[in-house]
Amino acid sequence: MTTTYMRPMCDFDRLEEPPYSTSGAGLFEICPCRGFQFGVTDDNNGISFHEWREGWIDQGMPWDSHRSSPPPGWNPLEQLHKLGDEVNNVLNDFLFDTGGK
Repeated sequence: MTTTYMRPMCDFDRLEEPPYSTSGAGLFEICPCRGFQFGVTDDNNGISFHEWREGWIDQGMPWDSHRSSPPPGWNPLEQLHKLGDEVNNVLNDFLFDTGGK
């Protein structure tokens, strides 16, 4: 059985490596769902999870990886629902008030 890791900004749960070390340093894993690179996008470029997530939502939540296709049945709305209260209010309005449409 292969261990996978969850992406903290969108709950994608199939990262091959953890996004951060136990000391909090980014390990440079790139999430295929949105292209966020831990330790670069956040630390070097200064873009927060919140900002990156809002941009991804504004773009229609596309699969970003050029190396792979989305997993069978991948649904970004369901993925974001798993974040629950951690998701910002704008996204909660989008998901729950409009049904994601």
